[in-house]
Amino acid sequence: MTVDGKIVGAFEEPGLLVYLGVTHDDGAAEIAWMARKIWETRLLREEQSASDVGAPVLVVSQFTLYGDARKGRRPTWQAAAPGPVSEPAYDAVCSALVELGARVERGVFGADMQVASVNDGPITLILER
Repeated sequence: MTVDGKIVGAFEEPGLLVYLGVTHDDGAAEIAWMARKIWETRLLREEQSASDVGAPVLVVSQFTLYGDARKGRRPTWQAAAPGPVSEPAYDAVCSALVELGARVERGVFGADMQVASVNDGPITLILER
């Protein structure tokens, strides 16, 4: 992942790319649940979790996951928590993953990031509590 042409987060071995969206009522319980779910869900080959193989996790803040385009031609972002709420939650999820034993690579909160990935499998899930 790059910001302003500089690599800010990357790994070469198999791992997880997590796009993290935060909504208004996400608190400590949701953060702890999300970190554990990311780390322990068996998403990798041979039904292994990132925790089973020590796979790295790249976490990208992504408010657009809470976009709503059901009406009109322009999505709304009302369900996404604002930066002063979502940035500490993003930091907390990353910290909780580290506490669980993950090697965490991070994006830059609020930056224009260019994310490149090889989707091996592919598997893409939405995890919600």
